[in-house]
Amino acid sequence: MEPNNERISSKVFAAVIATGLMSFSGVLVETSMNIAFPTLMRDFNVSTNVVQWMTSIYLLAVLIIVPISAALKSSYKTKSLFLIANFLFLLGLIVDATAPIFPVLLLGRVIQGIGTGIALALGPTFGGIVLQALNWRWVFWFLIPLIIISLLLGIWGIEQKSAVKKVKIDRLSFIMIAIFFIGMLVGFSNLGTGQLGATAIPILIALLALALLIWRSNRIKVPILDLKLFKNHSFTGHIIGFFCIQLISLGNAFLLPNFIQLVNHNTAFLAGLIVLPAGVTGAIMGPIGGRLLDNYGARKPVLFGVSLMLLETLFFAVLPNQMNNIFILIVYIIYMAGMGMILGDVMTDTLAVIDESETTQGNAILNTAQQFAGAVGTSITSAIVASSQKGTKSADLTRIGTQHAYIFLLCLVILIMALFIKYVGRRTATK
Repeated sequence: MEPNNERISSKVFAAVIATGLMSFSGVLVETSMNIAFPTLMRDFNVSTNVVQWMTSIYLLAVLIIVPISAALKSSYKTKSLFLIANFLFLLGLIVDATAPIFPVLLLGRVIQGIGTGIALALGPTFGGIVLQALNWRWVFWFLIPLIIISLLLGIWGIEQKSAVKKVKIDRLSFIMIAIFFIGMLVGFSNLGTGQLGATAIPILIALLALALLIWRSNRIKVPILDLKLFKNHSFTGHIIGFFCIQLISLGNAFLLPNFIQLVNHNTAFLAGLIVLPAGVTGAIMGPIGGRLLDNYGARKPVLFGVSLMLLETLFFAVLPNQMNNIFILIVYIIYMAGMGMILGDVMTDTLAVIDESETTQGNAILNTAQQFAGAVGTSITSAIVASSQKGTKSADLTRIGTQHAYIFLLCLVILIMALFIKYVGRRTATK
């Protein structure tokens, strides 16, 4: 085959840069806020389990949109969707940068979540630098020019390549999905309040919505999420393991920056620097994990990566009094090396256990699980810490709460190991 010497057009290049800038901005603002939690708690006089909604409500908004994203892309022009997303994200930034009270700050996060998705690992360091030199509002102000540049490039460069074909979205299923996710997150977020009703009632409503969603999905021709895939036990085992990996990752992203600031009494800037090497390590290990998958299959690299995750959660669960900054830096690198190595491999092996015709729905479930786990991870870990803090933010109580959270995460890693020993690399679907 002769090499393709055709040059990429300037419009295509502009479109790639436009979407890349928006995705990067979404990543940056989402991860930057984890570093700012202690500052926001002080500025707005809110507790740990309240401030975590800065992350959870953003992921919740993304989560509700993800299941219908394929239908949206089929039904509307690419440029129209991009412009709507860009304007929403820009509006959310402005709302957050000028927010006078915490609920307004959350409103801005909802608007941003609807407008964009998340990935990467540079946000904590960016957030730490901004907080050290200026204040948390500048996290949003700095991103506004990037979004404006993205908007201008997208207007000029994005062109419609495929035909628009209206796809009907089942409204009842969409409503049930939203109720399920909202109910679960509200319930989990209230764990730290000690009020049984505040936890149980939203979760009960969520479970009822899930039951109705399953009933509805089994009776329509094209469900938003094909829940019948969960009849495949191997697929279900993979999804549960993948969900727990994402939950632990967002739990780490919440716990460690707050521990560094509230327990070790360091600045947000230093907290960002301490977690940066681990983020870089995770990014580097992704391609390495892919190469190992090609050479050895999924089983060996996945089980080795989970073993590294097990070490991190075990160290932090049993040695909370030894969690100085150097110890956190080294142990977190170990975790991110393992997590970065296996994430892509787990997704690949998950899709290998279903039929090729089910891949689109499999991807939709993976994406939904990823966003849901992120929101749940922040909610649960913050609730565990808040329950130990008992209304105060003392270093000793925060250390105890963090230890309890890591005991919980350690249990999840053990569950992941058991599931992956049973299912990963065991079988593939007939293509």
